[in-house]
Amino acid sequence: MNGLAWMFGAVSLVGAGAVALADPVEDTLVLNGETEIVTRTAAPEHLDGVFDEVISGWLYREDETRVMQADDFDNPGMIFAELARDAWSVAEGSEGKSCADCHGEPEDMAEVRPHYPKWNEEAGEVRTLEMQINACREDQMGAEPWKYNGGDMVNMTALLSSVSRGLPVSVAIDGPAQSTWEQGKEMYYTRYGQLELACANCHEDNNGRMIRADHLSQGHINGFPTYRLKNTKLNAVQDRFKGCVRDTRAETFAPGSPEFVALELYVASRGNGLSVEGPSVRN
Repeated sequence: MNGLAWMFGAVSLVGAGAVALADPVEDTLVLNGETEIVTRTAAPEHLDGVFDEVISGWLYREDETRVMQADDFDNPGMIFAELARDAWSVAEGSEGKSCADCHGEPEDMAEVRPHYPKWNEEAGEVRTLEMQINACREDQMGAEPWKYNGGDMVNMTALLSSVSRGLPVSVAIDGPAQSTWEQGKEMYYTRYGQLELACANCHEDNNGRMIRADHLSQGHINGFPTYRLKNTKLNAVQDRFKGCVRDTRAETFAPGSPEFVALELYVASRGNGLSVEGPSVRN
């Protein structure tokens, strides 16, 4: 999600002439010269009538930002993924277990990230990757849960995303997950705050437009967690949701709340078919 939603609301009050059109670039993302990333593909069926094609936010960024993501040595987000790799084999909690004890090497988890958020049958709920990590910590390791959007958590999601790069996002929205998905869809089109803006106002109605120095993307989250040059840190997806709602001048929801879990499921599904990119680099 783009944190400049409030700017569009403000600009719209002074006239559309302040907003310029700028198409996403034509470029190909190949990580480290070997892993080709799908950055544009046919839109999933549930976006029929919305988009014919879904486009990664990477194609809306400036040349230097795109280049930075293409090489792990230049991508500052990979520093945080490596911190999580160091923690992967560290035993914690009353059970004296590490992530490696159950899951092997991080690369053995490559098929995990593309499918989250997902329905967990045993828990009877849709879980984000963060929720599943904390369930493992508490139930399998006997360890304290991490803060939902804390440093340890965002580092671990970066690691799990990094080993999935190049695989297509494939989030299931049918069956028992459908009601949560419907809730997220309703939120996506609901106007919030004093500016009365919905996610769709920026990422559907105005994607491709330039607002000041920023370029509104379609708002896909296949690149999260994302290293933002603006705040020089790795950012979790629900922190970005929180910032967007706040920028409409509304009371926002908490990361990990049922509302944001539903919104994440819906927004993730809009990017089905794009490659996992995280940790990506954005403005």
